[in-house]
Amino acid sequence: MSQTLFHLAFPISNIAQAKAYYVDALGCIPGRESPQALILNLYGHQLVAHVTKEILSPQRTIYPRHFGLIFQQEHDWENLLEKAHQKQLQFRESPKNRFVGLPLEHRTFFLEDPFYNLMEFKYYRHPEAIFGSYEYTQIGDRA
Repeated sequence: MSQTLFHLAFPISNIAQAKAYYVDALGCIPGRESPQALILNLYGHQLVAHVTKEILSPQRTIYPRHFGLIFQQEHDWENLLEKAHQKQLQFRESPKNRFVGLPLEHRTFFLEDPFYNLMEFKYYRHPEAIFGSYEYTQIGDRA
């Protein structure tokens, strides 16, 4: 069985600044690069940062647009959290536990890159909640 990889393209305004954030601080592995784009390996998934001349602006909230990872091991989530603190990355939402005591319980935090792209990093206490637990309707923090 082959492993399928996730691909996401997102806007940036500066290649050097994107490399400083994603490679030097977040720990992505850089791939091909041109004056218009940079390929990044984020834990085995392909991100492509595309330079745009459009004005980039922050979202008012974390919804609806963000991307991220779900860690299968809690220590991996904790390691990235520690790295984010050490590198003084911009937290859009501080680490917290959601749905404590429910099968949906997970740990989460949000980072915001210099181009206002939001990333969420999660660890679920019960892996079946990642795609299952259909009897529950809670998703995120929206009221």
